[in-house]
Amino acid sequence: MNKEIMIGNRRISEDAPTFVIAEMSANHLMDFDRAVAIMQAAKDAGADAIKIQTYTPDTITLDCDDPCFQITQGTIWDGTTLHKLYETAYTPWEWQPKLKKIAEEMGLIFFSSPFDLTSIDFLEEMDVPVYKVASFEINDIPFIRKIARTGKPIIMSTGIAYLADIELALRTCKEEGNENVILLKCTSAYPAPYEDINLKTIPSMKEVFDCVVGLSDHTMGCAVAGAGVALGAKVVEKHLTLRRADGGADAAFSMEPEEFKEMVDHIRMIEKAVGKVTYDLTPKQKKSREHSRSLFVAKDMKAGDVFTPENLRSVRPSCGLHTKYYEELLGKRITRDAKLGTPMSWDLVDFSE
Repeated sequence: MNKEIMIGNRRISEDAPTFVIAEMSANHLMDFDRAVAIMQAAKDAGADAIKIQTYTPDTITLDCDDPCFQITQGTIWDGTTLHKLYETAYTPWEWQPKLKKIAEEMGLIFFSSPFDLTSIDFLEEMDVPVYKVASFEINDIPFIRKIARTGKPIIMSTGIAYLADIELALRTCKEEGNENVILLKCTSAYPAPYEDINLKTIPSMKEVFDCVVGLSDHTMGCAVAGAGVALGAKVVEKHLTLRRADGGADAAFSMEPEEFKEMVDHIRMIEKAVGKVTYDLTPKQKKSREHSRSLFVAKDMKAGDVFTPENLRSVRPSCGLHTKYYEELLGKRITRDAKLGTPMSWDLVDFSE
């Protein structure tokens, strides 16, 4: 897989800033103006991109009350059917070209998760710059194949995938000549418990699949996102709403604007702190090194006195001889008078005996 991927005007790579995505999902609450307000909040909070979802209840599932279509997996949506849930959560398709234009005017990259073949066609007409494959679609191989054939970058979540599912999805993309794939570590639970996140998978995923990796995070707060960046995530996706109290299908695990901004700020600080592998010292470290330990005369001494643990000590600062010479100097005599605080130097040591 390619290690440098362009999404719009943004480069995604090991040495590029983390690409931060605000996921709107159902948080628009079927209000166009609210959708625009969420995009503005994303921009103000420092997001690089806004992501929506492109489906209708009838393109993502069937209007059926049979047990298979009931939500009973212990989620926040239990007690309804898939079709009824998506009736409240989908983003009207007629909004989407308008939202894309407004987002781009704000300076945001706008893209979407399609959920069937017709939604890919629709998004191609909109000329989105990248596609997102949601966790639950990773095993829809004809769907992934069609996305791969567009030649556009693909961000792929892995929240319900076994290793073999990921391998098959990536192989499908390669077969279509598309190696611009970013894999996101994801835990499909809403909200996701911290103990189920397993962030150590991020560097493993990078090594095993030899690709750019990131994190789709459904935990509360920003700690997991920051830790993910420290472990190598180059893309971070989090849900954003205006206020959780406003409700909606995804509100319970979404960030509010102030929280999202705090997360972005932490990510940018963490990027600086992660830095690079180096054993060199910065100019400030070199200056601080002046206060490291070295050998000093610790009591007033007369010429001919013998160095002992009482009058020769390793102390701060670093003006004297290196501490590695301490044992060698014990028992030697001093060549001249020296007062307490004199840094040790070789001319103070009598080697004639």
